[in-house]
Amino acid sequence: MMLNKPVLVESLVVFAIVLSVHGAVWDRFSWCALALALQAFYAQFKWDRLLRQGGAMFQFRGAATSGLLPASMVMPLLGIVLRERCRAAGIVRFERFGVVVCSAGMLLALFLSVLAVGITKPVPTNTCILTGMAGSVIIYTMKHSLAVSEVIEVLEVLLIFVYLSMILLYLLPRCFTPGEALLVLGGVSFVLNQLIKRSLNVVEGRGDPIDFFLLVAVVGLVLLGLFFTVLFLFMDSGTWISSLFFHMMTAVLGLGVIMPWLYRLIQRNPLFWLLQFLFQTQTRLYLLGYWTLLAASACGVVFYQNTKRSSESKKHQASTVTRKYFHFIVVATYVPGLIYDRQLLHVAAVLCLAVFIFLEYVRYFRIKPFGQTLRHLLSLFLDERDSGPLILTHIYLLLGMSLPVWLFPRACAPKGTLAGAGGLVPYSGVLAVGVGDTIASVFGSTMGEIKWPGTKKTFEGTMTAIFAQIIAVALILIFDSSVNLNSSYAWILASVSLVSLLEAYTTQIDNLLLPLYLQIMFMA
Repeated sequence: MMLNKPVLVESLVVFAIVLSVHGAVWDRFSWCALALALQAFYAQFKWDRLLRQGGAMFQFRGAATSGLLPASMVMPLLGIVLRERCRAAGIVRFERFGVVVCSAGMLLALFLSVLAVGITKPVPTNTCILTGMAGSVIIYTMKHSLAVSEVIEVLEVLLIFVYLSMILLYLLPRCFTPGEALLVLGGVSFVLNQLIKRSLNVVEGRGDPIDFFLLVAVVGLVLLGLFFTVLFLFMDSGTWISSLFFHMMTAVLGLGVIMPWLYRLIQRNPLFWLLQFLFQTQTRLYLLGYWTLLAASACGVVFYQNTKRSSESKKHQASTVTRKYFHFIVVATYVPGLIYDRQLLHVAAVLCLAVFIFLEYVRYFRIKPFGQTLRHLLSLFLDERDSGPLILTHIYLLLGMSLPVWLFPRACAPKGTLAGAGGLVPYSGVLAVGVGDTIASVFGSTMGEIKWPGTKKTFEGTMTAIFAQIIAVALILIFDSSVNLNSSYAWILASVSLVSLLEAYTTQIDNLLLPLYLQIMFMA
């Protein structure tokens, strides 16, 4: 078997992260996570072979490895560190939530591995035995760790994931690698299950409206997309009648389904709540004004680059440096929000995600009057990872920056200053994608000479990225009084270095993967 060098280094980095996390947090799930990592490492070569030979059941994104190992470890590790955080804070409800996240993540990853082993011909005996052993360890541990209701919850997530994968991977060919499908669809499945569970047992005053806002927005947008995809199989989406129908049905679903659903969950009018929330304080007004200016400048960059394209040539494509302008704009958006008002940033990011996905629907279905214009404007910023019918890079960028803010366990965080690397958790997206990835790309493409073996990424790019992130941490310490690192500098340096090395070797969507791994390291 020809071993692919970059895949091996990527796997080594992931193993190093897994071992580092378990060095800091060791519990009964740690054996499961190690067994899962080992079998995912072997199963990912089976996926890679299937992708090369075209034997996978769906059309996955080309020119990338399967990414099974890095994606498999995200949810289990996140669950383990979340559980430990909330156990230390003494909040049992979130401690159990961490256990469910961990178990669901392991089960989904195991399912993808079993799938690869099942469709590989001839049957790979060694990988089969390994997968069977890992599965036995995981199921045995779950049997002794989960209550019956939690087992049912984990199985529901698996069921939703299987159906969602079958529908979306068929409808959206070449949009995901198996690893990205596990991350994105696994996340959506978990959110959908949480929303169903919370809708069925609404307790007066239990839960934060901000969290419900995120759950309903994600599920509402996915349902909207599925509804229109099925509808436009039977009618042409490019006509004025279809476009009118699209806008009308969006309004009906928004006002007739999503609004009442939110009303049931937060027990008050969602629109009034949102307006009251956005304009509550003077700081929020200033932040909203500042963000509006930044959004206008981002639109300005898009229009300016398109005028350059029309004057230069038809085949003009935006350079790496141009694409990283958006990373700078996003950093400028998130940092003030993180320092002054995290709750506002949380809600604004949800609204922004909703707008991005809705505009992507308009572009994908060519909805009049803006569909064709959006297709023309955004085609300039495509990179090699946008090989499918959807343009997802900008949505991944937003997700990468927002996930650490959304997944930050507010209830389990101590009041006042946050001691240790945990204080940097909400900044994981800013550091990994906004600073690290941007600096690595810009310096690597302009000044890089020495390439990492087997990749296009350069040694100089990675080193500057690590250095830039350390400077960014120092600046966060100066400007954000709620962060106090105590003596965890060595851990922060190790976390940043490992994640930067992962950036150099992974072929997955780094905007999504890197912030999650940095967050896991900081939370451990």
